[in-house]
Amino acid sequence: MNVIKVSGTSRTSAVAGAIAGVFRENKRAEVQAIGAIAVNQAVKALALAKSYLKEDGYDIVFIPEFVDVEIDGKVRTAIKFVVEER
Repeated sequence: MNVIKVSGTSRTSAVAGAIAGVFRENKRAEVQAIGAIAVNQAVKALALAKSYLKEDGYDIVFIPEFVDVEIDGKVRTAIKFVVEER
């Protein structure tokens, strides 16, 4: 399963659709964002995905955690949201 990466310019509806699609397929999804604007977009997309999935009978929760990721040889701290069924 691939991690859904969110940037500050990501469209929330597109990310929400991706989250819902991955969750329907795997019953789990992971969303990663680096920076305040990206985290904001991710949270909005997660809320939208929750409503999409509720229509299909799923009740999901998102669990945030810090993760270190390497980008261009530098280690950065990201927020990862694990999406699971309640």
